[in-house]
Amino acid sequence: MTASQTAPDLTGRIALVAGATRGAGRAIARELGRAGAVVYCTGRSTAGVPSDYGRPETIEETAQLITAEGGTAHAIVVDHLDVDAVEALVARIDAEQGRLDILINDIGGEAYVQFGTPLWEYDLDAGRRLLDTALLTHLNTSACALELLIRNPGGLVVEVTDGTRAYNAAHYRETVFLDLAKTGVDRLAYAQGHELGAHGGTAVSVSPGWLRSEMMLDHFDVTEETWRSVAEANRGTSGVVPPYEFVISETPAMLARGITALAADPDRARWNTRSTSSFELAQHYDLTDVDGSRPDAWSFITAMEDTPVEELDVSAYR
Repeated sequence: MTASQTAPDLTGRIALVAGATRGAGRAIARELGRAGAVVYCTGRSTAGVPSDYGRPETIEETAQLITAEGGTAHAIVVDHLDVDAVEALVARIDAEQGRLDILINDIGGEAYVQFGTPLWEYDLDAGRRLLDTALLTHLNTSACALELLIRNPGGLVVEVTDGTRAYNAAHYRETVFLDLAKTGVDRLAYAQGHELGAHGGTAVSVSPGWLRSEMMLDHFDVTEETWRSVAEANRGTSGVVPPYEFVISETPAMLARGITALAADPDRARWNTRSTSSFELAQHYDLTDVDGSRPDAWSFITAMEDTPVEELDVSAYR
């Protein structure tokens, strides 16, 4: 956040972040908590019982981070493919708070992507698992939660996806199942916006750029101290990790700051049904990533398609 930006105030708002265990979901939950919202954090990974992602982060840790920063958070283990469990979650929020103001659908399915695999060779069980985890979880959560969210005008639904509507319309997202999942989440936001608008609500799809999450850092075997130099060293080299375009990556904080500013915006309805990005939100609300930069990942990645890498100046996109 820049010095000129007033900190958002979400005091009295109730938020549900579905998929708050790590990455973008954890960052969003923390920013909402810092702004004063009561945050319900859900995920499948709990102490001693990780999800099939096999990651060390837990949903309890997310809530502890929020409370340590002076916020209020509730960690609840929920599999959002289990409709009964989601209904019980929403009933608990209703019983404890009597309202829901912000719904963040941020459950992904990256663990089930088989990159470089055509449809006729793709394991259909893995493909269905990807669609279920990355899209059906969002649909289940909204279907159960929206009746509570529309009880008061001004409710906000944020569908977190990968790729803006414009980018995805012009680019195949590497596998049929991933393509359907990520474009489907965006379309879900568009459709929800049409139904929520009549009740004073807003739905928007938001995409980060190249997210420098815990999983991505581990996948590329880099750290917050080394990622930039390693990516820069791979400039002009193909088939290496991390690829050079990782130089435009961003932390989950920039996305989280933008979504929190959107939630606090009294004119947020102007975003209804739209697709936006962490960069566009940061630009609109005068925000930055934690290092003070404002990475424009989608523009940089698109520019790489037509411009020789040696002619690209990444600083022009940060």
